Amino acid sequence: MSDRFKNWRFPAIPEGRPTKYNWMVQNRRNLKLGRYTDIGAFTYINAKNGVVIGDHVQIGSHCSVYSVSTIDDKGGQVTLERNCRIGSHSVVMPGVTVGENSVVGAFSYVNNSIPKDCVAFGVPAKVVKRLS
Repeated sequence: MSDRFKNWRFPAIPEGRPTKYNWMVQNRRNLKLGRYTDIGAFTYINAKNGVVIGDHVQIGSHCSVYSVSTIDDKGGQVTLERNCRIGSHSVVMPGVTVGENSVVGAFSYVNNSIPKDCVAFGVPAKVVKRLS
C-alpha cells in the first residue's frame, strides 16, 4: 500500500452536507464505503437505491453517482468494484457496475455496466481497451 493511504480512516459522512473533503452523500444509510477509497472534492453521491464502493476505489472530483434518476424514473444499485477508477467530471447512472480494476475516463457518461479490467470513456462510455 502506498504511503498516501498509510493513515487512511473512514471519513465522517454527514447526511446531505459536504464531508471535510468537500464531497456529499444523500441517503448515506444506503452507502457502503470500502477501505482506502479516494473521493474527489465536489463529487455528489445519491445512494437512495444503494451505492457500494469497493476497497481502493478512486473517484475524481466533480463526479456524480446516481442510484436514482428522477428524469426517467430509473433506479438501481450502483457498484464500483475494487480498484476501479472514475475520472473527474464523470456521471454514473442507476444500476451500473464498474468492474474491478477498470478505468473510466474523465467527462464520461456511464449508463451501462463496464466489465472488469477495461478502459472505457465517452458519452455514453464505451469499452475501448482490455487491460492485461
